[in-house]
Amino acid sequence: MNNNDEDRTATAGDEVDTDASTPESSESAPAGSPEAESTEAIPAGGGDAPGVTFADMGLAPAVAKAVQDVGYEVPSAIQEATIPLVLEGRDVVGLAQTGTGKTAAFALPILSLIDPAVKSPQALVLAPTRELALQVAEACVTYSANMPQVNVLPIYGGQAYGIQLSGLRRGAQIIVGTPGRVIDHLKKGTLDLSGLRHLVLDEADEMLAMGFQEDVERILSDTPESTQVALFSATMPAAIRRISQRYLTNPAEVKVASKTSTAPNIQQRYVLVHHRDKLDALTRILEVEDFDAMIMFVRTKSATEELAERLRARGFSAAPINGDIPQNLRERTIEALKDGRTDILVATDVAARGLDVPRISHVVNYDIPHDTESYVHRIGRTGRAGRSGHALLFVTPRERRLLSQIERATRQPLTEIQLPSVDDVNEMRMAKFAQSITESLDDSNLALFRRLVEDYASEHSVSMADIAAALATQSRNSDEFLMREPERPQRRERHDDHRDGRRDDRRDRPARDFSDGPRPSRSGKDMAQYRIAVGKRNNVKPGSIMGALANEAGLRGGDIGRISIRFDHSVVELPADLPADQIESMKGIVVGGAEIDIRPDSGPPSGRPGSYRDDRGGKPRGGGFRGQRGDRDDRGGDRRGGRFDDRRDDRGGYRGGDDRRGGGPRRDDDRRGGGGGFRGRSGGSRERY
Repeated sequence: MNNNDEDRTATAGDEVDTDASTPESSESAPAGSPEAESTEAIPAGGGDAPGVTFADMGLAPAVAKAVQDVGYEVPSAIQEATIPLVLEGRDVVGLAQTGTGKTAAFALPILSLIDPAVKSPQALVLAPTRELALQVAEACVTYSANMPQVNVLPIYGGQAYGIQLSGLRRGAQIIVGTPGRVIDHLKKGTLDLSGLRHLVLDEADEMLAMGFQEDVERILSDTPESTQVALFSATMPAAIRRISQRYLTNPAEVKVASKTSTAPNIQQRYVLVHHRDKLDALTRILEVEDFDAMIMFVRTKSATEELAERLRARGFSAAPINGDIPQNLRERTIEALKDGRTDILVATDVAARGLDVPRISHVVNYDIPHDTESYVHRIGRTGRAGRSGHALLFVTPRERRLLSQIERATRQPLTEIQLPSVDDVNEMRMAKFAQSITESLDDSNLALFRRLVEDYASEHSVSMADIAAALATQSRNSDEFLMREPERPQRRERHDDHRDGRRDDRRDRPARDFSDGPRPSRSGKDMAQYRIAVGKRNNVKPGSIMGALANEAGLRGGDIGRISIRFDHSVVELPADLPADQIESMKGIVVGGAEIDIRPDSGPPSGRPGSYRDDRGGKPRGGGFRGQRGDRDDRGGDRRGGRFDDRRDDRGGYRGGDDRRGGGPRRDDDRRGGGGGFRGRSGGSRERY
């Protein structure tokens, strides 16, 4: 795309090198050759230049507000160099390693240029794998949180066409897809690129390595001449160079050299844990690990406050630090960490920059960073000045890809550790208890208290051991001293009665109702059944219902009984003596994107069995577009993927979901095919896809 503005960031063919410190020129190149053109290298601060924030980059107000809401303040190197170029309309070639913040580098300016009134594809992002496409789509939804008319739709192999067709008909403006499935829609005539304004090739070298070169060039040739193209690649092989020369117009080249070296005196480990178990896993590690002071990294400002509060509730000395905390309070917090009054600092990346506290022996990445440079900067807070340090990374199953990126970029494998067992925790608690007794024997007031205890023992005829045990219970604040194994629900015994190939009639199965009435709770309370207005169509799980009731309604785990999830509602057992005002306050709790509207359950309608047919085998009431019969072969392995509900509104795209269900036939239109729709991350926010 030609751009003759004289005050532009870079001239045609310019190379923006984020590590450059002085302009370079090729004086020895022969005249007329491409090398003869003067290449202006413009230094970029890479997020380290003072005063450079997202607020200064000319983003649309709604996009800038979304960036602020998620807690991001300073752009990374590639973001600082690329965002102004994309906003100008320049074609861009970005050379950067995976995990340097490329997604925000193109998503933020493109969202700023999107016209919400135009209900047709305006931006297309091509990704080599389904996983990356879902990750990019989720990021776009996060950044467009304040743009309700902008819809994002991922299209990839292994998902039913019906879901994607519904989103396209509803006018998704941003399409994120794999090349094979995009080609399929182009052939079917269901994807119109005539109005496309922006095209992004993410991880282009990996796309070509997977055999998508022909598909990529076909898509590029079908886009209008005026389409702005941004190409991102970790390397620049000959094939990528040819595509750049043929399909991009005077592109600005942005180079980012990743800082990936880590100190050899830092022991790097990781633990694999589900998101819901992270806090319990952290508690076990803190009880067993021998540390002096610790800095714990999370992604957002609000998370620093929440995690610090939960750690304090569990008896740890923790304090948050983020960009919203006044400077004088931040200084007092750091001083408390230095002098030992605080042992754990929960921080964001920005707030911890430049922090150097000799006491910090451990760095915990409670939230895994999305780019490798952030990981290197984080663990650099320990092991300073030649001291040894320890770095621990929490990795959820769906974040293994980020772990692989960190290991590849740092060229150092991380060692997996197992969570401490209950016996390990209890052994450490008993050892610390014995150590506390030893330390107290040197107290100057020991003689006074010995006399008081001896007088009490003589007066009440109580042994000294019993008195010591009673005093020990006071120091424990009535909490259980020894940890117990968490109660796991017993797995139901499976009976395989149809090995001969015949399926039992679902109608003959026992109904999943509470026909035996509510059972007493573990605390002995009488229970009653309550109906909540979320069910299978909201993609809720018993754990999400229990978590919402425990966290937002103040109920204890023992106060929540059995949970039965039906199609359009669920039934849960709660204490029968709940006050009416508490029940009323619980109605607004949101689970699965909808308010639960809790009320006492009156049982099934008259004349119907306790298990409603829409919960079992019968036709569900409502639901979304399932596709034509001709699309059945493309459904993949999971028919319960993200589903469109035509009764909602006209906001297209995918609804979000947990894409943990693989399976489905492999297709040559997507080398990483698999089943299942995208349901977003667990957390219950009303995401707009």
